[in-house]
Amino acid sequence: MGVVRIILTVLFIIDCITLTVLVLMQEGKSAGLGTLSGAAETYWGKNKGRSMEGLLVKLSVVCAVLFIVLAAVLNINKF
Repeated sequence: MGVVRIILTVLFIIDCITLTVLVLMQEGKSAGLGTLSGAAETYWGKNKGRSMEGLLVKLSVVCAVLFIVLAAVLNINKF
């Protein structure tokens, strides 16, 4: 069972690095002064889920769930 633990640990490390990169690639949530004049309601503001930013958010959620699952599995001392 040592091989399974090594494989899960390698997957965990890859997931940690991927999650860090995805979070750093995302834009900040503050819209700045553009919200005062209504500039936030642009095409990209309305369709954010279909943009690159939306893809980064979805991938971050998937990596975060995988991070939690792998951390829980690696914490079990049966491997």
